Amino acid sequence: MNLAKRTQRVREEALRLGFDGCGFSKAKRLEKEERRLEEWLNQGRHGTMSWMENYFDKRVDPTKLVPGSKSVVSVIGSYYHPDHQRQQQESDKPKIAKYAQGRDYHRVYKSKLKKLFNFTKELVGDINGRIFVDSAPVLDKAWAARSGLGWIGKNSNLLNKEIGSFFFIGEMIIDAEFTYSTQVTDHCGTCTRCIDACPTNAIYEPYRVDSNKCISYLTIELKEQIPEKYRDDLGQWMYGCDICQDVCPWNSDATYTRMDDLVPRQKILNHNIDFWKELDNAQYDALFEGSAIRRAKFEKFKDNVAAVAGNSLES
Repeated sequence: MNLAKRTQRVREEALRLGFDGCGFSKAKRLEKEERRLEEWLNQGRHGTMSWMENYFDKRVDPTKLVPGSKSVVSVIGSYYHPDHQRQQQESDKPKIAKYAQGRDYHRVYKSKLKKLFNFTKELVGDINGRIFVDSAPVLDKAWAARSGLGWIGKNSNLLNKEIGSFFFIGEMIIDAEFTYSTQVTDHCGTCTRCIDACPTNAIYEPYRVDSNKCISYLTIELKEQIPEKYRDDLGQWMYGCDICQDVCPWNSDATYTRMDDLVPRQKILNHNIDFWKELDNAQYDALFEGSAIRRAKFEKFKDNVAAVAGNSLES
């Protein structure tokens, strides 16, 4: 089987599994991204996420992360759902970022990527490699862009003209070769909606985000209490933030998910601030079982709730 046919078969299987895009790039050191990442880290823009400094060489070179690797196979899959359109209009309700409303995407993607890996192994023969879902030193967005699945937008998210940006990214880094995809051009143009809409000015220049100011970082990754100067800016965002994606024109007709596990769980939606204020640890565990929201521990989540309560129209 020639490389073109092999590539086509793997892409078709990825789409059959529920992914919305599959691209292929040659595994090699990301020299341009390496320089940008080093500068960003040196400026302390990663906040308290010290783990981003670890395994730097592996982060920018997949052949060091997976010895013998030849290709990075990137997949993207939408988590957007019709319910999200209604939620965007309910400004008085505490908000949870869209990506976290369904089942933990790490579990969903890993299961599907394992199937894709096994399919590839049967197709190609004895191959070696690993699958990744936001769980190792891999520059997911950079590889997806190199694989022709979109471009890095001014809000630093990967944008796709057909799908939007409400999607997850995963990879197979393997020692098989494929026909490699062509990168797409930047289609942000002169638009600055994401920059203008960010209430904390976290997008300090086009294509650059300061994590220290980002609402997603403040409500998830920051283990300490949210600084007083940012608490008003949270608005109703109790976990994560979608502001820079909601205003993006490329999301005006975003693709709906084809993965049932990523559909929003109704039991965590439409609660008022009083419900969240009264939530105890046992209720938290039960409500968010199998959810990515568990990344924020109970004490952290309750601090987020307290900040939102101060901004709530119902409090």
